[in-house]
This record gives sequence, structure tokens and C-alpha cells, in this order.
Amino acid sequence: MGSTEVEIIWNGPKSRAELLLSAIAPDDPESFSYEIVDLDETSRLIIKVISKNLNTIRSTIDDILVCLAAANTSLDVVEEK
Repeated sequence: MGSTEVEIIWNGPKSRAELLLSAIAPDDPESFSYEIVDLDETSRLIIKVISKNLNTIRSTIDDILVCLAAANTSLDVVEEK
């Protein structure tokens, strides 16, 4: 069986991309790769997960999305104050 690749792409300010990345990096850094690409007026956070096992990739993506959502919500609350 071949491998499956999934990318999560988030666009926004570079400072927030770096903070979001710091929220997921300690989780399981060898299970995904990432890069922050600077665009004209924004940045793009690209998280790539590759696995030969569909259950593993699904679990990893689920974990990453939960962490990103929690971090993003927390940052929204902090910015409102």
C-alpha cells in the first residue's frame, strides 16, 4: 500500500502562524512537517502529514486540528482583552 499525504493550510498574520505552530510542535513533532510561507500581506502555515496507515493519519490530523482550534480560540480571547 502506498502512503497518504494530507495538508492543513492556514492563512493569516505571521505572528499568529508562529503561535499556532508552537501549540502543536511539542505534540508529536516527528509525525508531521511544517513551513510558514510569507505572502504579500499575510503568511501561510502549511502542515503536512504523511502516513501509510489511514487510521494513523486520521488520528494525527484530528489531534492537530483540535490543538489548532484551541490555540486559535485562546488567542482570540487574549486579543479581545
